Amino acid sequence: MRGSGPSSPAGDRHWRGNARLAGCCALVFCAMADLVDWDARTLTPLRALVWVALSLAVFTVLLPPHVSAGPGLLTTRGPLYRRTVHTDALTAVTQYGGVSSHLVLRDVHGHRLELDPRVLIANPVLWHELDTGARRSLERGTLHQGFDVLRRLGRRIDDETVRAVLRQSGLS
Repeated sequence: MRGSGPSSPAGDRHWRGNARLAGCCALVFCAMADLVDWDARTLTPLRALVWVALSLAVFTVLLPPHVSAGPGLLTTRGPLYRRTVHTDALTAVTQYGGVSSHLVLRDVHGHRLELDPRVLIANPVLWHELDTGARRSLERGTLHQGFDVLRRLGRRIDDETVRAVLRQSGLS
């Protein structure tokens, strides 16, 4: 029987697949570079080491940040950083568009976090934790800018959920 202790934080359920894809791309890059170099008869141990180092750089660039959320917290972890904001103490939420849309969250402690909204759309539990914390921030009076951004995102997530339910039920 499980105890009633603190629940584990919610995480991005698609992150492992995306990390695996980043690793496969880096391995394919390394293999292709080594094969081309070997075919040109210019492959040396030093050049092979350079290709491995470049493949690690490709992996680092392609690896998406791991997003997790718990009560009052939202965290992103990359290979070189970890950023956390207190969702129940947010001061501003802004969304920047363009080729790659992203949310920027700021809290009263001066922390800043950037997040791709598609992660929230694909993970309703993460969205629920952010939305709950943002509503608490609004009640406490700390959220001065951006609640309308979250409201629009919430509608978009609801629309996506309805479409997915209709597709699965065969009604769409």
